[in-house]
Amino acid sequence: MDDYEIIVIGGGPAGLSAALYLARYDRRVALFDAGQGRSTWHQVNHNYLGFPGGIPAKQLRERGYEQLAEYDEQVTVLKHKVEQLERDGDRFVASGQAGFWVARAVILCTGVIDHYPHFDGWDEYVGRSMFWCITCDGYACKGQKVVVAGNTDETASMAMQLTRMTSDVTLLTNSDDFEISRRFVQRLNKARVPIIRDKIDRAEGQDGIFEALILKSSDRLPLAQLFSHQGATPQTELAEQLDVTLAGNGYILVDSEQKTSQPGVYAAGDVTRLHSHQITTAVHEGGTAASSANYFLYPPELRDD
Repeated sequence: MDDYEIIVIGGGPAGLSAALYLARYDRRVALFDAGQGRSTWHQVNHNYLGFPGGIPAKQLRERGYEQLAEYDEQVTVLKHKVEQLERDGDRFVASGQAGFWVARAVILCTGVIDHYPHFDGWDEYVGRSMFWCITCDGYACKGQKVVVAGNTDETASMAMQLTRMTSDVTLLTNSDDFEISRRFVQRLNKARVPIIRDKIDRAEGQDGIFEALILKSSDRLPLAQLFSHQGATPQTELAEQLDVTLAGNGYILVDSEQKTSQPGVYAAGDVTRLHSHQITTAVHEGGTAASSANYFLYPPELRDD
């Protein structure tokens, strides 16, 4: 078994931030990155202070790894998936097909899986003209023809919020069911947001930029931007293996210091939903989790409590 002080699982902005903070605390860290997550898509982040014109999420991730390379004595990057996580006394054992790793604390930055509409070539549109976050990408829709895909009251709410950016918003259920309440149907009607009860069959477009959606009914729906609001699944399998308490919405429950219900276990980023799902907040939470975990590892005589 390879022995570390802290294991960080997830190589997105939260995990990279946690690893960097821990390196600066001179901790021995294993950072696991399976190469997945929201920061592997094509989107450009315009909300991160200090990057005029925005920065692609992929590039920010690459820069994070360049920064971590300065601390090769502290941080070991492992391109492996952790499949099992268990407590063994005062230590944690992570395991997968590549081996076993031991640490005294764990930071979970495992993120979420978004439920995007699936059609041939759908992944080329994600981050280019298909988005999930109005905070990140709503501004880019100013004056554009926008379709919001989803079948809940939350979808309806997003569609109405986007009317601040453009008057041309359409809600597409993309489902065989209809779960939007009568109250929100009335609100959509008042906001002049049409509702189409149909599903996406395929898309027309080039280089990840939409021109139109072809629906199951064979209708053609022109658009410039698609906002997916079909939900996301937090990746909590490893947390559940440690009996970490989840919130009612299925995300990992943490306090303001990113502590979970289990001593020595911390969580940061989109898997917690403590704050909004933003790169800026993921970086903040990763740093906070690292600082909490570092303090947890201090012997009693070094603590101020």
